[in-house]
Amino acid sequence: MGRMMREGRGVVAFLTRRRGGGKIDVADILTYLCLLVGVLAMFGPVLWLVLSSFKTPASLTSFPPTLLPMQPVTMEVAGYPEPLRLVDVTFPDGTTRRLAQVRRVGIEVTMVDPTDPAGEIVLNINEVGRRPVEQVYFDTANYSGGVQSFAFFRYLRNSVVVTVVATLITLLINSMAAFGLSKYRFRGRDAFFLIILSTLMVPISVIMIPAFLVISKVGWVNSLWGVIIPGAATPTGVFLLRQYMLTIPDETLESARIDGASEWRIYWQIVLPLAGPALAVLAIFSIMWRWNDFLWPLIVLSHSELFTLPIGLNAFQGALNTQWNYILAMTVLTLLPITVVFAILQRYITTGIATTGLK
Repeated sequence: MGRMMREGRGVVAFLTRRRGGGKIDVADILTYLCLLVGVLAMFGPVLWLVLSSFKTPASLTSFPPTLLPMQPVTMEVAGYPEPLRLVDVTFPDGTTRRLAQVRRVGIEVTMVDPTDPAGEIVLNINEVGRRPVEQVYFDTANYSGGVQSFAFFRYLRNSVVVTVVATLITLLINSMAAFGLSKYRFRGRDAFFLIILSTLMVPISVIMIPAFLVISKVGWVNSLWGVIIPGAATPTGVFLLRQYMLTIPDETLESARIDGASEWRIYWQIVLPLAGPALAVLAIFSIMWRWNDFLWPLIVLSHSELFTLPIGLNAFQGALNTQWNYILAMTVLTLLPITVVFAILQRYITTGIATTGLK
């Protein structure tokens, strides 16, 4: 708790410091404007997504759109079986009355005074101003209905299995390759490393068909292994880990060999613990890649019981109707696990990237 408070005070001190010392400088104003624009650009769409996930279908299609989820205010009126929607009506003389709308036919709208419903009032919408009475309303039915409408927990389980297993395999394979390319000297080592890096320039779409043919021959179509294995070894991970392992002193490894440690023990008990920050960075990247992957699972998987969450969300999009309220709510639930993981491991990102390739 004390550490968190110190870090919080450090962040506040960093954000509130001024270039001009005691008074605000022009550079301070420009800096805060740039920071504000950056925050809005990065978190504005996320805020819009979260708030829109609580909107009703009618509120999602309303114009002009609103940031907060709004719902029309209705009222029980004597003589009418259903609650009527309240509307503030501005008459030509400038007076405003709150009436309940009974029905609308063309340009004529029938209103009634909710306090005196004895007689109906017929108005021309071109002659009066109307503003529906609305209130902020967070519709949680989007989440409950979305979870009940499709097998959310089954897709969640599949996504967790794919992400966790693929991340562990990625860390193992990439760390072993990086260990060999950074701590062993053999003919063609640099050329082999350049070949691995050159694969970064190959578009994913170019290798999708050959990869699918291989998966089909192996028999991993409609199998989670067909989603996990093809992307297990990544050139980005090999590069990141190799550059970090170059900073580990060779003398440490030589001392372990003199003491009789095997190469596997050196790798497992010395190199991996020392490369922890870089492994954490690669783990975050791998989790984000696998959790949000849509195209490759869509190609490999055709049985609904094997779908991951990104493919499962596609079930709400039909040929004639798209249930945007459910899509938004389930998208927020899909983003929550990856957000929690990122919040836990984010402190390793700066450390791992900053020390990669530096003595």
